Amino acid sequence: MNIDYNQIFAAPMAGITDRPFRRIIREFAPNANLVTEMISCHSLVAAHKNCLRNFDLYADEGNIGTQIFGADISLMADAAKILADNGAKWIDINMGCPVPKVATRANAGAYLMRDHVLAGKIINAVVRSVNIPVSIKTRLGWDDAHRDWAELVQIAADNGASFVVLHGRTRAQLYNGAAILPDVHNSPIPIIANGDISDLGAIENAKKHGYAGAMIGRAMLGKPWIIGALSGETGRPDNIGAVVLRHLNYAVEYYGARNAIPMFRKHVAWYSAGMPNSTDFRIRVNTITDPDELKSEISKFWGCQSA
Repeated sequence: MNIDYNQIFAAPMAGITDRPFRRIIREFAPNANLVTEMISCHSLVAAHKNCLRNFDLYADEGNIGTQIFGADISLMADAAKILADNGAKWIDINMGCPVPKVATRANAGAYLMRDHVLAGKIINAVVRSVNIPVSIKTRLGWDDAHRDWAELVQIAADNGASFVVLHGRTRAQLYNGAAILPDVHNSPIPIIANGDISDLGAIENAKKHGYAGAMIGRAMLGKPWIIGALSGETGRPDNIGAVVLRHLNYAVEYYGARNAIPMFRKHVAWYSAGMPNSTDFRIRVNTITDPDELKSEISKFWGCQSA
């Protein structure tokens, strides 16, 4: 696969960019590059049945990368093989997740910014295990005293990675403060900008700093059409309620009603944020467990027909 770096990428977000959400994004952005939420190499290789994304097939998802995390070199390579066989167009290695259960207790995610030797070995093993491109997603560094992203980019290039996604914050910042994108004109491989990108101005600013493309993350929450709108493929939908109902149907189909309804409440909150009477609406939604009742409330709130 030849990655179109000029396209806008949809970021991997844990608990959010699952298959139902990706289906909605894809309706508005047929040609965009999407990335799955991160997948544990341990869970994937062991085929843990309680994690549905371990069994996703990607042949019908267009330009999609699958993100894996872990610190075991051989398991990361094995996981990459499974995902490539399941139809992923490229493999992304998470080297930026800041949450403690990943970055400190599992020595994965952002921890790999502290162990460049291990990071290089993982990249090399994953690249050699598949015949599709491999990328890494990382941050500026562990903290302000260790902003060594450029060294990690060079390690990625030396070990065969095709490109890098750079989030403009350190691990210590988590998601606080403004993202800062350093100049990357001298990078040995393409770099995709990530962090606080939500409009065309931010995308153009990234390109001026040498970035090959841009990745949208939290700006998608409640606005899954933003990828298509920014890329010029489609615009904002006339009937948001119809989008919410389709998203809910996809979630119920994928997870089953019992699991889908509690998980979907956060999406309802994001879709309705800032709208009149949205607080009361969300309070009602948070007590609903029946999918038909939830569809009815969504239909009344947005004034649309229940699907």
